[in-house]
Amino acid sequence: MKILTIYIVKTMAFYTLIVMLVWISIYAFFNFLEEVKFIGQYNYTVFEATKYVILNIPAVVYSHSSVIILLGSLLALTNLASTSQLVIIRSSGVSIMQISNIVVWVALMFIAIIILIGELVAPITTEYAECLRSKALEQKIICRNQQEFWLKDNGFFIHFKKDFDDKSFQDITFIKLRAPGVLDSIIYSDNATFNGNNLELSKSVHYQLSKNGELTTFSQNNFKKYSVPISFNQKLIKNLKKDSRKLSTWHLYKQISFLTNNNLVADIVEIEIYKRFMRPVTLVAMILFSMLFVFGSLRDASLGKKIFLGLMMSLFFELTSRIIGVLSLTFNYNHFLSASIPTLMILVIVLVLLKRKSAN
Repeated sequence: MKILTIYIVKTMAFYTLIVMLVWISIYAFFNFLEEVKFIGQYNYTVFEATKYVILNIPAVVYSHSSVIILLGSLLALTNLASTSQLVIIRSSGVSIMQISNIVVWVALMFIAIIILIGELVAPITTEYAECLRSKALEQKIICRNQQEFWLKDNGFFIHFKKDFDDKSFQDITFIKLRAPGVLDSIIYSDNATFNGNNLELSKSVHYQLSKNGELTTFSQNNFKKYSVPISFNQKLIKNLKKDSRKLSTWHLYKQISFLTNNNLVADIVEIEIYKRFMRPVTLVAMILFSMLFVFGSLRDASLGKKIFLGLMMSLFFELTSRIIGVLSLTFNYNHFLSASIPTLMILVIVLVLLKRKSAN
């Protein structure tokens, strides 16, 4: 059994790596084409565009890990079936459930590795790529990370700690220059809202430097409200908000905690984190569901059609799960139950069918 497990691991690893390379190549090609229109602007060269595309590869692998592993698993099983190796394995006394267990554990091992890449490597490389791209294109956004970003606007350097809904911000620091390299003032605020033209700051502390370099502090009691005119438009503000799908799970958890503690809506973030928790279970359900078609008839000449049908139905199941998530957000259903119940129901049904097939 140990030799069989190692053999299946090698086969699945080989086909999963092939699928990953093809998937990455396709995405890298189209992402590079998207960047071609910016090449030649300011300091953005072909080399900068290539670096940007390469640095985004870990995020692409992470976001599409379920489909990549599913396709790799199916291709590996298809190869074993088409070469009659599954017939020999079953003839030696190995049941369908035992083969399914091996495939599932290998798939979970692969997704664990990809999760580590997505949680530890992808956020760093993606942020670095965005930072390099912004600098090369001389955009107003200087740099941003998981929760915060810097922005340059007409003599102001502005640091935003958190962006919640494109209009509400927390922990904002303004650094104003009187001349290049000469500091004029610093403004710090706990919260701010953007009304289209100004940032309305609340509970602000204003540090003003006089021309001779002396520092004057205005206490927050005198500046419960403070308005700062800024020139960037609403479209830019919307682009500053970090997509929850690009945040690490730890930062999603911190964001949910903050929104909940301040009586703010956290539905979108909650759905995203529940989807991540259910991703391994969903992958298992899809693989097992597709294996029903693989073991339908190992000598059937239309095995390829069955594999294709199983793959399409598995992908349809994933799409349905996403639609249920959107409906949960729209009608305010329990997000955890909406994310878990469909997957668990399919998983139970598939396990029952596989056990029956294995008993035959």
